[in-house]
Amino acid sequence: MSTIEHKKAGIKEICIAVLSVSTTRKLSDDKSGAWIKKQAKKEGHEVVIHQTVTDDTGAIQELLTHVIEKISPHAVIMTGGTGISPKDVTIEAVQPFFEKHLTAFGPLFAQLSFEEIDSAAIMSRSTAGIIKNTVVFCIPGSIKACKLACNALIFPELGHILKHIKE
Repeated sequence: MSTIEHKKAGIKEICIAVLSVSTTRKLSDDKSGAWIKKQAKKEGHEVVIHQTVTDDTGAIQELLTHVIEKISPHAVIMTGGTGISPKDVTIEAVQPFFEKHLTAFGPLFAQLSFEEIDSAAIMSRSTAGIIKNTVVFCIPGSIKACKLACNALIFPELGHILKHIKE
């Protein structure tokens, strides 16, 4: 079966959780999370939760565990906390829970970022993986990075990824 046929057979009705990691943003001024939520709905998906969480490993892990175990979305899109400053701990908080890593996601995102922001893309630590049959994406908090990741990688491939997870 070709990739096109696989995508056509992918899951269409997708429940998504949007989690924004930030020490400064609240839900009311979370532009990136709000954009992801709006775009997900435009794509025909249901956003089951949109919440902010502070840049703290324990808080991130607690919220992610709650969302996956109690809300059970098909996908979680986490925005923020993927940089290289000491407060950026999203990757460290989430990666230990991955049962499988989508190892191409980070390099592909960095390549696309390089085309837009040049060598600053070297600081990209975006990642993705599977936790209990839920695909989790960790992307930067900037609105531009969110649009790039969602439009170029996440939304075009989401149904296809979920089809394979559910097999």
